[in-house]
Amino acid sequence: MPAVLAAGTAVLVGIAGSAVPAAAATGTPGSAGLGDRLYPLLGNGGYDVRNYYLSLKYPAKQPTQTVTGNVTITATATKDLSRFDLDFGGKSVGAVSVNGKAAAFRRSGDELVITPATYLRKGKTFKVVVSGFTAAPTSASAGEPEGFVATPDGTVLAGQPDTSHELFPSNDHPRDKATYTIRLTAPAGWIGVANGKRLSRTTSGGYVSTVYRESKPMASELVQVAVGDFVVQNRKAVGGVAVRDVVPRRLAKNLLAKAQVERSQIAWMTKKVGAYPFENYGTLVIDADLGFALETQTLSLYDTSLFAYPAYIRNPIMAHELAHQWFGDSVAPTAWSDVWQNEGHATWYELLYAADTKTFKKYTGFSSREAYFKAVYKLGNQWRAQYGPVAKPKSSKSVWDVFNPNVYDGGALALYALQQKIGVKKFEKVERAWVRQYRGKSASTKDFIALASKVSGQNLRPFLNRWLYGKTVPAMPGHKDWKTASSSAASVASAPGEYLVSSRPHH
Repeated sequence: MPAVLAAGTAVLVGIAGSAVPAAAATGTPGSAGLGDRLYPLLGNGGYDVRNYYLSLKYPAKQPTQTVTGNVTITATATKDLSRFDLDFGGKSVGAVSVNGKAAAFRRSGDELVITPATYLRKGKTFKVVVSGFTAAPTSASAGEPEGFVATPDGTVLAGQPDTSHELFPSNDHPRDKATYTIRLTAPAGWIGVANGKRLSRTTSGGYVSTVYRESKPMASELVQVAVGDFVVQNRKAVGGVAVRDVVPRRLAKNLLAKAQVERSQIAWMTKKVGAYPFENYGTLVIDADLGFALETQTLSLYDTSLFAYPAYIRNPIMAHELAHQWFGDSVAPTAWSDVWQNEGHATWYELLYAADTKTFKKYTGFSSREAYFKAVYKLGNQWRAQYGPVAKPKSSKSVWDVFNPNVYDGGALALYALQQKIGVKKFEKVERAWVRQYRGKSASTKDFIALASKVSGQNLRPFLNRWLYGKTVPAMPGHKDWKTASSSAASVASAPGEYLVSSRPHH
């Protein structure tokens, strides 16, 4: 996500399936959360999802309508389960079955608590079907992330970090990635677009059903379902990567011309870190003011507010979202405290792209990346006091407490320190090794430190622990003269046009 973007308390709101036994024969309940330090109730324990088959129906050409859906979740039990939870914050649930048998269920806040007719054995695969669930979109607002969002032309999903389950039941945490098949049914004249490769499009009874398959593991927060009066522009592939853009039909002429820079950016990014990790990529632009852009997997989400910026601002932000396809999407965080891995890396390549395209001064107001990082360094102790260390944000009271400047610019500063410590060539080897070794997986800050140490041939644990977890900013290798201060961002970025990237509208 660019730089501008919590689990609630459990309250019993309903019960259903009373004809089914309330408890299974044996086993123990799965936890109501994965124990994430920042979002304790996000995700669920006791199972590992392998695949989702999500089917959504949009009854009318009305962006604010309630949609209905069914989801089949194929998972493996990681313990003997008497019951388990899914995350779901939508309007209602019709029925639930597990392995073809009706299951008891109840709603407790954003938890859908499911009790199967018989317990689920550890190591065995099971299927849970949640049918007839409903969800309604909210209006776009730049203040907070919206999840399922209505626009004048249709709806989209902006689920990072914890709102995809407002649309569909899931294990809504990036630690549990899975493959997806998504079927979108809408009235003829509207189209549905989702992550991955389109498999089919059929028409029946005045409705069009489109099926997409994301065959690479994907975190639920990166799911995209765009349905409405949109058009799809397929562009020439780049190095075997298919490219498609999705924009409102009425705004297509203006927006499609601006989106095409992504093709050269794909070529640029693959030269930096290696092969693109998915089958396709593209841009989705909506007529709204989200207040951020978002790296939904294979189809980055932007709004018309961002696309109104000049190219020297818009293009580096697009490079940021593209970089996320490697850093954050393909390699997802194990916990939300690891989000610096996403945002620090994406900011690193955003700045590098601006430098390589000779727009850095116009974009940042600083003469060079070194000058920029010196300004970030100056703010380091202030940010750590306010938001916590780079890899340990203090709070998730607001989403902006998690997606804070110290995660973006501070994360990129830690990478600059690492490059200064081990040299450019070894740093580039670390970057390539990271996205290669953990491709399609979730990885932690501990994993990054261990890999950097192995690839560099140095024990970097003390060094990176200080940079990522320290309460104060360590000395910068090669720049012992750099000083920190308690001044505000405004005093650092005081010259006309100067600002830090973390103030820009992107995740």
